Amino acid sequence: MKATHIKGVVDMTHGSGGRASARLIEEIFVRHFDNELLAQRNDQAAFNVPAGRMVISTDAHVISPLFFPGGDIGSLSVHGTINDVCMSGAVPLYLSAAFILEEGLSLADLERIVASMGEASRKAGVPIVTGDTKVVEKGKADGVFITTTGIGMVPQGVNISGDLARAGHAILISGSIGDHGMAVLSSREGLGFSTSLQSDSAALHDLLAAMLEVSPNIHCLRDPTRGGLATTLNELAMQSGVGMLIEEQAIPVKPEVRGACELLGLDPLYVANEGKLVCICDAADAAPLLAAMQAHPLGRDAAMIGRVVEDDQHLVQMQTAFGGSRIVDWLAGEQLPRIC
Repeated sequence: MKATHIKGVVDMTHGSGGRASARLIEEIFVRHFDNELLAQRNDQAAFNVPAGRMVISTDAHVISPLFFPGGDIGSLSVHGTINDVCMSGAVPLYLSAAFILEEGLSLADLERIVASMGEASRKAGVPIVTGDTKVVEKGKADGVFITTTGIGMVPQGVNISGDLARAGHAILISGSIGDHGMAVLSSREGLGFSTSLQSDSAALHDLLAAMLEVSPNIHCLRDPTRGGLATTLNELAMQSGVGMLIEEQAIPVKPEVRGACELLGLDPLYVANEGKLVCICDAADAAPLLAAMQAHPLGRDAAMIGRVVEDDQHLVQMQTAFGGSRIVDWLAGEQLPRIC
């Protein structure tokens, strides 16, 4: 559905709950999110779910800039929450969305964001069925902040959790790291570098479904967003009480990402991703899982990057390309602020 490029800007009347609020909801949000549940115009959505374990996840999105190569805050807010839900092995079912709009935001930009969310939602098959909108004074929200909540159901026989990694398990990643963070950073003013990179922002539930068909016994899944691959592996190592040993040469990094990181003094291991997943599985399942991942458009560059090891200190260590080793520690500080 194409945006209508409504003229004007958001003002405080759009958050008043009156006629202006109703027009904003009808002309932008309902128009682009249209589905049977939303069409009921209730303050909540009522729906039936299959029997089993339910998963819920909430994510807030404050990215700067709002639009970047390969995506925007709208599609990102859909993909990010779908991915958080499906990293449990769940099939995502529904989304809700809440918006904090800043007075003075262009209505055309708002509609562009909402249209992008609607398109991402429809493509993923996960409808946005309820939500809320508030308006704050100019200077208090940096355009728009979006919070999305998703729910899903875990299929019978699937048990995926961050505390299930054990020594001997294989560590897989679905593709190249750092694409999203570098694409966003290239759009920020005053940094003085350009790149052809596109954000990897994507919903991963179809890739995961293909993986589960091959091996329903996946132990851990995580999408390496803020803090990148390094932080994700440290989280899993701490949660499971194990160590991780990864190989630098096995980790896929695009030349453009590596070059931009060298220019800016950054480490690709800590750069955010929005369309990649880390999978920890039995060593015997690694080859068939890799084959399934590489056969999917979102996993063409999937690789096995290391293994889980015994380690009372729960360290992540990397064998470097030069034959040495180093500790890959937690991210200290904020390498790339406002990245997702």
